[in-house]
Amino acid sequence: MDTGDVLASLGIEGATAAAHALSLPAEAYGNDAQLEVMWAMKAYNHAEVYFNLISSVDPKFLKLTKSDEQIYTKFREAFPDLSIQVLDPELLKSADAKEKWRPFCNQFEGVVEDFNYGTLLRLDCQKDYTEENTIFATRIQFYAIEIARNREGYNDVVHKANSKTKQLKDDS
Repeated sequence: MDTGDVLASLGIEGATAAAHALSLPAEAYGNDAQLEVMWAMKAYNHAEVYFNLISSVDPKFLKLTKSDEQIYTKFREAFPDLSIQVLDPELLKSADAKEKWRPFCNQFEGVVEDFNYGTLLRLDCQKDYTEENTIFATRIQFYAIEIARNREGYNDVVHKANSKTKQLKDDS
């Protein structure tokens, strides 16, 4: 069942309730399976929109937030040697990594909307979102890494591959 099917099954009232539920802070809930599904759907939709965007538009020209410059500068100050082409999950999720990421992320509270919301992040930027190539990260981690990938040319592969595919379809 895809997102459209799930939303259709919820109906307009259910979709409105889901949107309201997703806007509340995490502390307002326990472990609600239906809510987890809604969060996963929201994260998946965000990932799908982003991948379509970098497939269609030259990533070097994308502006993901009004604070891209600040995010990129602070990210590279805090993580100058982090390899972003293929991420090592341990550099995001280990106890040591979390200690290093926490102050970086927290400086964007009030600057980047929903900075600490869960988001899907591709491990290998040359590949699409798949179960094997995706990790759950905070939104500010997503922005920091994807802004860097865009500026440093790592997402060009996705854009060029999809531009060639589109051109082949248009030529036939």
